[in-house]
Amino acid sequence: MDRLLYGVAYYDEYMPEERLRKDMEMMREAGINVIRIAESTWATEEPEDGVFDFTHVRRALEAAQEAGISVIVGTPTYAVPPWLAAAHPEIIAVTERGAGKYGARQNMDITSPVYLYHAERVIRKLMECVQEYGNVIGFQLDNETKHYHTAGPNVQKRFVRYLREKFGTVEELNREFGFNYWSNRVDSWENVPDVTGSINGSFRAEFEKFRRELVTEYLAWQSELVREYLKEGQFITHNFDYEWRGYSYGIQPDVDHKAAAEAVTIAGCDIYHPTQDLLTGAEISFGGDVSRSLKQDNYLVIETEAQGHVNWTPFDGQLRMQAFSHVASGANAVMYWHWHSIHNACETYWKGLLSHDLQPNAPYREACTIGADFDRLSEHLVNLKKKNRVALLVSNEALTGLELFRLPDGKTKYNDVVRLIYDALYELNVECDILFPQDEERLGEYDFIAVPALYSAPDSLLQSLAGYVKNGGHLLATFKTGFSNEYLTVAHERQPHLLTECFGVSYDEFTEPRNVALVGDELPVAGADRQVSTWMELLTPTTANVFARYGHPFWGRYAAVTENAYGKGSAAYVGCMPTKAYLKAFLRRRLARAGLWGTEQKAEFPVIVKSGVNGLGKTVRFYFNYSMEPRKQEYFHGHGVELISGDLIAHGSELELEPWGFKVIEEG
Repeated sequence: MDRLLYGVAYYDEYMPEERLRKDMEMMREAGINVIRIAESTWATEEPEDGVFDFTHVRRALEAAQEAGISVIVGTPTYAVPPWLAAAHPEIIAVTERGAGKYGARQNMDITSPVYLYHAERVIRKLMECVQEYGNVIGFQLDNETKHYHTAGPNVQKRFVRYLREKFGTVEELNREFGFNYWSNRVDSWENVPDVTGSINGSFRAEFEKFRRELVTEYLAWQSELVREYLKEGQFITHNFDYEWRGYSYGIQPDVDHKAAAEAVTIAGCDIYHPTQDLLTGAEISFGGDVSRSLKQDNYLVIETEAQGHVNWTPFDGQLRMQAFSHVASGANAVMYWHWHSIHNACETYWKGLLSHDLQPNAPYREACTIGADFDRLSEHLVNLKKKNRVALLVSNEALTGLELFRLPDGKTKYNDVVRLIYDALYELNVECDILFPQDEERLGEYDFIAVPALYSAPDSLLQSLAGYVKNGGHLLATFKTGFSNEYLTVAHERQPHLLTECFGVSYDEFTEPRNVALVGDELPVAGADRQVSTWMELLTPTTANVFARYGHPFWGRYAAVTENAYGKGSAAYVGCMPTKAYLKAFLRRRLARAGLWGTEQKAEFPVIVKSGVNGLGKTVRFYFNYSMEPRKQEYFHGHGVELISGDLIAHGSELELEPWGFKVIEEG
């Protein structure tokens, strides 16, 4: 990128009145330099079978071109038109809940030949339409693509073919999945049962892996189509989203982001988060770190909120803070969904940058300041590069495993463990990258790796983790790590499988804690912050030092948290679900041992510090105040210039951070 992109999704099709020229004028005033169009308007682009009308696409492209605004064109395939569903009802996905009905978006079977035929046709017609416009800078494949729980006869047949290619014989399938249990043993490929009725966790986990591969295949298929029309300098992206808990929370269960990102030239994402009193920046940071790590490069925030939910209307200053927070994580674009609030239909109350009256408002006026600063400072902020020494290893397979074999409280999920560790690192101002199982050979690039609940993993990954420590790395893993293989078959020896020597500890019993606290350590944590929840493994050390035990009259003889020297490195194991306060204190200790407790840790949440190196070769420091109260914070980096104000900032000087305020300092 040669500049920061600041933009909105724009739908001329949705507007209640003629607004195109006015909207472009207002966008230019706000410093908006890119719009995203077309990705959800198939029924407008093809109102009848084989009848194409790209009037709105052309109108938007021409108006944007006249205004000097770039455009990202989205393929419109994630929301099928009624005529297609009426003529071919078989394209609507059959899921675990039965046959679907037309009405919602993302309700199709992405493997349906009929759907793919019509999708290819509209993609090609759209690509032909936009070829003449020089302001098209890139293309977005589909929209927040997932497998949509497709599980109909077509998908079941494909799954059996997949199993046959993978396992070769039904005898091997029976062995790996434990199909002897409850007479599930399969006698022939023709008699492999419908997986949606199965009680076998291994079978169902493999189906989830297969369905994630369908998404990878589908996006690769769209990418190949688009590449046929791609011009020099144009990019291909996709807006990957995350597990949704009313906002973007954790690793997406239904997509292998790492594999699917092979289809794009630049990673993109949609990040939504709480705001007002609940704005912490953690979701912005987590989503950004995941997206940056997909291709180990800068990424685009294709959707984020301007106003969004009714309880997300931002306080003054928060929109600016959010935009610069994305950039601080390595984003080269910040784009709002969407420009204007919708006046009818499903998302009427999901507000855009403009409210329903379409007039300048507080968010718009604040956006004008962001656009001006992005334009003025692009040279200093675009293409920020990060070299982190800490990484967090995440796994779709572990997520699936803990979903199928849930923890005792029925509420705590894999992403809760992921976010427990991530949020603790975030609040300690320890920036990190995200590793995936495919990154096994990259472990040695990091000094410290945290592994949350790696329930399901092939032996090779566990052996690589042990080798990482032996070669001098520092590892921290939580409970449920090294428990089962990639097919959810539990190891035949004491846990953690293949890691007992690395961690210097083993166990064969576990239970749900009740009124249990962590004792025996010297961490400055007291009271409720010492309580454990959800899960506890009764650890017996071999070579490990016991760091903490369970405060309980019976379970007290077992270790809860251990540390072990192994080879040239060290490995810590947390056999229970601690509080964030306890984990933060323990992480301080572990990071110090790894030589990673440095200057950034002179600040702690709600002050968040992030860094990157810009294209000028200079280090840029961001100091954010995620709170309602003003903060005074020592500036502990090298002398520099505060880019927004132009003030000179000396090492050791005191930064005055307003509520929801921030400073951006370029060193040198």
